[in-house]
Amino acid sequence: MNVKSCAKINLALQITGKREDGYHTLRMINLPLDLHDVIEITPLSGTDSYITCDDIRLMGLRANLCTRALQALRDRCGFKENFRIHIHKEIPFAAGLGGGSSNAAAVLLALNSMLKLKLSKEELAEIGLTLGSDVPFFLDPKPSVLEGIGEKITPISVKKKYICLLVKPDEGLSTKDVYAACDNAPREKINIDAVIQALADGDDKAIAMNRGNDLYPPAKELLPLIGRLAEELAFAFPISGMTGSGSCLFALTTDLKKAKEAEKHYEKAGYITRLTHVL
Repeated sequence: MNVKSCAKINLALQITGKREDGYHTLRMINLPLDLHDVIEITPLSGTDSYITCDDIRLMGLRANLCTRALQALRDRCGFKENFRIHIHKEIPFAAGLGGGSSNAAAVLLALNSMLKLKLSKEELAEIGLTLGSDVPFFLDPKPSVLEGIGEKITPISVKKKYICLLVKPDEGLSTKDVYAACDNAPREKINIDAVIQALADGDDKAIAMNRGNDLYPPAKELLPLIGRLAEELAFAFPISGMTGSGSCLFALTTDLKKAKEAEKHYEKAGYITRLTHVL
């Protein structure tokens, strides 16, 4: 079975608190993208399962989220079957685009179908949340507000058909390091409710004025290039910023010609680029 595993951007990300267990609570707007990996799952007759990937940085990592998703589902349902899971990678790694979480969600959905486990979406989301805060979102990816640690998901309306330019430095950022630095970092001025309304109205100016990412200040301290790149993108594309904990930046526009020109510019400058659109 081959399944698509899409990326996402955080149009806005606001830290709302910190739990006793150390997890930060968030309120954020996730937009799914057409950019996707493909997860190929093949039954095996042997005594073990294998995860492979055409991105060498993920090869041999038994602790990756696909492995954990398979094991979590096995623990829940008790099946004995083994599989080869191959990740055809298109989503940049260590970028804040949710690639690992999306891959895990794809594995949960595919195995639930292949093995006829008959787990509900709510049961899969419960398992997914033990793997990562974004995994439940990717079980049914659509523009949404996520709250808590990702367990509360509310779909929202997006009036315009946005093109999305992604620009990423070669350097990645550790999510753990960014969150560790965020408690003492300044917060951005973010109005999530205003962004939700602006998306429904198609009001680009209001989106740009009210969006933000509380992980951006600590991320640019850890990797100053992010700050310089964000400022440059914002000059050309008002709706732009960093997604997740970085290091990828995004720009939303309805001007395909302008987006293609910018993609060529950043590609020539040595950045990892992708041109896609919001689903």
